[in-house]
Amino acid sequence: MPLGAAPSAAPKVRAEALVGRWGLASYHRDTDRERTLKEARAQCSNAYVIKEGSQGGVIMTMADETEPTEVQVKVSADGRTFIGRPGVAGEISDMEVASFDGTVLTIEYLDPDVTARYGTMVYVRCDAAAGKAAPAKPKQRPAT
Repeated sequence: MPLGAAPSAAPKVRAEALVGRWGLASYHRDTDRERTLKEARAQCSNAYVIKEGSQGGVIMTMADETEPTEVQVKVSADGRTFIGRPGVAGEISDMEVASFDGTVLTIEYLDPDVTARYGTMVYVRCDAAAGKAAPAKPKQRPAT
């Protein structure tokens, strides 16, 4: 059942913040999240690209579809943020934004059948993944 379209708060993420190159991976158990983040970063060599849409949304491929389509960032009456086709926030085909910090986006599908197949999706921004490489170790200086 849809959660309503009247937003009571701003979305956790704006559509333009999603545009870019992303490493993508998924997990089914919360204990696999850290490993999955590393796997997503490794996918930047074959990045998932989210483009700006012409109607204020972004171009993404929805679950079980082969062609990308424009989707919108939507907010439910209780303030939860969703990504999905235009319409009421919280439709069964929507993805809920579980977390977003600008560099890592975690989404969960509302459709339990889709969730069973794909799990929780983790997107890691590729420019940020490259920029967050471990700092080089300082050179060892010979003892004097």
